[in-house]
Amino acid sequence: MSNSLKDMTLPPDLTIKKGSGPVRTQFPIYSNSLPPCNHACPTGSNIQKWLSLAQEKRFEEAFQELVLNNPLPAIHGRVCYHPCETACNRTDVDQPVSIHAVERYLGDLAIEQKWPVRFEAKSTGKRVLVVGAGPSGLATAYHLKRFGHDVEIHEAGPMAGGMMHFGIPAYRLPREVLNQEIARIQGMGIDIVLNSKVDDLLAAKVQGQFDAVFLAIGAHVGRGIDIPSDDPGVAIDAVTYLRNIEMGDAPKLGKRVAVYGGGNTAMDAARTAKRMGAEVMIIYRRNRDLMPAHDFECVEAMEEGIKFHWLRTINSIEGSTFTLEKMSIVDGRPKPTGEYENIEADSLILALGQNIDTKLTRNVPGVQHKEDGTVIVNEQMMTGYPGLFAGGDMVPSDRTVTIAVGHGKKAAAHINGFLCGRAFSKASKQPLIKYDQLHLWYKTDADKREQTAMAPEVRTTTFEEVVGGLTPEQALFEAQRCYSCGNCFECDGCLGACPYGAITSNGKDKGYSVNYDKCTGCEACYNQCPCHAIEMVAAEVGGVK
Repeated sequence: MSNSLKDMTLPPDLTIKKGSGPVRTQFPIYSNSLPPCNHACPTGSNIQKWLSLAQEKRFEEAFQELVLNNPLPAIHGRVCYHPCETACNRTDVDQPVSIHAVERYLGDLAIEQKWPVRFEAKSTGKRVLVVGAGPSGLATAYHLKRFGHDVEIHEAGPMAGGMMHFGIPAYRLPREVLNQEIARIQGMGIDIVLNSKVDDLLAAKVQGQFDAVFLAIGAHVGRGIDIPSDDPGVAIDAVTYLRNIEMGDAPKLGKRVAVYGGGNTAMDAARTAKRMGAEVMIIYRRNRDLMPAHDFECVEAMEEGIKFHWLRTINSIEGSTFTLEKMSIVDGRPKPTGEYENIEADSLILALGQNIDTKLTRNVPGVQHKEDGTVIVNEQMMTGYPGLFAGGDMVPSDRTVTIAVGHGKKAAAHINGFLCGRAFSKASKQPLIKYDQLHLWYKTDADKREQTAMAPEVRTTTFEEVVGGLTPEQALFEAQRCYSCGNCFECDGCLGACPYGAITSNGKDKGYSVNYDKCTGCEACYNQCPCHAIEMVAAEVGGVK
């Protein structure tokens, strides 16, 4: 036998002398723990569980498990920046599981197969007003409906979706996908009233006989900047520009367009202007390493021929001449150098961030705001006015679709507690299982399956979707790459490793039982379990002798 093989059966513990033989000082218990992907997900999705169902081709069950936490899987599979994959333990072996691509596959399959959200909830008779039909508002309404409450969404715009519709270009999020997922939520019995701007919150609450209100107004107001210019009309903010494109009212910006900013909205505006036929350049005061946009967005923009002027600010504009000041990075911050250069551009898109319109909340008693206009909420997502909750772009946080949906889920749980007269208490989290806690006796190289991407020279001529989805075979392969960290997947490793026959399988999806009359606490099962779903517990703690 090769010396490299490891005998996982440890000898009995003979160090403690009680009676005439060895005494067991510990014993195994099955204990599912928290995978890093679940821990990193802003929506609290049980990623490991729905991936395990997808592994077995139980795709509708996987979808239903997925939408317990996230009602927009086909959208998230396209626009989420998947922090779950950054956290994935598989990064220590080859590449992370392509979780977002499998999520997209399940979401697209649900649209194709017309799977409804399956849930049972008795009507509580309570009514909730949701102001804003963006990701946070839709998610709140969705989860409240699952609790049994009646929900009405009032949206000021002509279509639901909020910044998903007006801020994310169609080449990243096809409108048919967005509309289908919204339609599924409406199909649960949720009313969405379009072109219905709420001007007085308290009056709307009384008039509609609502028991609670959730505010989910997006950050639709673009931030401006004072740039000396002989033509103040030369600039347009990125939010307005993207909204106008979506509404079919594209502004005429000329042949050469400069985009000022380094965030994801700047990338979206630049890539949209490129598709509208312009030569596009991005001006940003920091370098690439310090830009807030996700690097893959920057890479895709470069592939599409967009030029970057790093470490530059706009000092003044005269006609089509933009005077830029060069910057340097000192202690991580941009500092002016006093050196200047000129570039030529016909127009400017300002992508310097967005603000919310605070007119709706300024006169509500008890509601407080931060300096940036965002609404202050407590741990229950409630403002200083009882029964008035807020989330998404309205509260201090990062502004992404996934975080907004996570806010909606959290707010719905607390609104439900408020309506039922009992505070919601979140279950304590299980221990987090990192890579060094796994007992992998296999480390196969199984490189992730890449999604197809449209060639840059083609995608700049169309608003068709840039990135394709996985095939059924690829989706199955990706799901099978999951290590099931911290969660038993019934591999029978413990069953085969136990030298005393103390472990019994209870059947499919029922786990295992331990006969402690036979167990010696040798740790063979613990060491054999690849996903760390077994813990060894001291006998005096567990009460097993």
